[in-house]
Amino acid sequence: MKRNIIAILLWLILPGCVLMAQTPSSSKEIEELRLKLNEDGSHYLKWTFLNQVWLRYNDSNPGTTVLGEDASQTFDIGLRRTRIQFFGQLTDHVFFYTQFGQNNFNFLSQTQGNRKIQAFFHDALGEYKVWKDNDKLKLGGGLTIANGLSRFSQPSIGTIMTMDVPVFAQATVEQIDQFARKLSVYARGQLGKFDYRVMLTDPFPVTTNGTTPPAIGTGATYAQKGHHKQYQGFFMYNIFDKEANTTPYMTGTYLGKKKILNIEAGFITQKNATWTSPDAGATTQYHNMNLWSIALFYDAPINAEKGTAFSAYAGYFNYNYGPDYLRYNGIMNPADGIVNGPYSGSQGNSFPMFGTGNVIYTQLGYLFQHDLLGNAGTLMPYASLMSAKYDRLSDQMNVMAFGVNWLLKGHTSKLTLDYQNRPVFTSQGADLVKTSNKGQVVLQYQISF
Repeated sequence: MKRNIIAILLWLILPGCVLMAQTPSSSKEIEELRLKLNEDGSHYLKWTFLNQVWLRYNDSNPGTTVLGEDASQTFDIGLRRTRIQFFGQLTDHVFFYTQFGQNNFNFLSQTQGNRKIQAFFHDALGEYKVWKDNDKLKLGGGLTIANGLSRFSQPSIGTIMTMDVPVFAQATVEQIDQFARKLSVYARGQLGKFDYRVMLTDPFPVTTNGTTPPAIGTGATYAQKGHHKQYQGFFMYNIFDKEANTTPYMTGTYLGKKKILNIEAGFITQKNATWTSPDAGATTQYHNMNLWSIALFYDAPINAEKGTAFSAYAGYFNYNYGPDYLRYNGIMNPADGIVNGPYSGSQGNSFPMFGTGNVIYTQLGYLFQHDLLGNAGTLMPYASLMSAKYDRLSDQMNVMAFGVNWLLKGHTSKLTLDYQNRPVFTSQGADLVKTSNKGQVVLQYQISF
């Protein structure tokens, strides 16, 4: 017992100590940092790391400024995500999961003028597995990404096929949640091929998200008075292989390791989540938030011997945040100001990402044979389309992305080259009308272990 305690402490403090301490036979090929707590390894502690570095050129939205100067184009270097995970199965029934890290760290990143305050706990949950020999029911709670709505509302970032997730599916991100994580209690599990998760969530007030909330007006924004719980659910039927159920995160692509075909549906609802006022706050109307989606997901090998595979997703999202809700968002925005912009936050690479209305999202990818580039790995090209009809916009909004993954060693080491084309909207009276398109090119290197 004493020796086991010492081993655990060494592993927590300096993982390399554990690796070097393994026997010659077990150290020939190390696939993960995992410490067994019992003989068969069903009780364990595990540590992982992820880092995504971006080099990006962006054709800026009209009127964009960077630190007070006009910037029609930008080039920046940033860390899209840096994460450390520590989790484990402590007994037949007890599981815990934590994740610590930072997001969107580029030259403009700062919190109250201090670029050093960035990292935070993304997840911290405890979970109890009711029956030790199956996954029919797990009860948990804490700060968690377990969400309703869709698989991309709770994505396993290290395994996504496209360079980045469709962030619009994280429908309340950084408004009433913490980077898509929420304080929740939940039940989740698998009943045969049926996968479910239901959550009771205590959302954060929008006033604590680190920015000044918009003034109340005729278009819905998150309410700054009142507090109501949120209810969420996600349901999935696995037609072929069952998906993993260890953590709440959902895999982006299995790279031909599984044959997956799922029918999926989910929802998020919250009473009086947003508000409007026809007279600048003299009278106030509150609106319920009701979001739901339905989708198909396919990810399967074509030729198992060669390693080829195909991945596809198609989903419909119905968003009702309240009348004329619209929110611009730009991922790791390389700009901080705009002159004569059509909407708050419309500088840089922003576009109307969230709104009351509906969205169709689809993505396709093809994995070439595993030895396409010899010892240098293989390629997986992809394409995606987000097509939204938001009530506040006069025109359909289409955001397209095309790219290719160079899988040097699966998801562990990969380069991704991505081009995104987005629309530009201009104010014409009370209307927001599409007038042009802009693009960005990103080269990402991911390490995931």
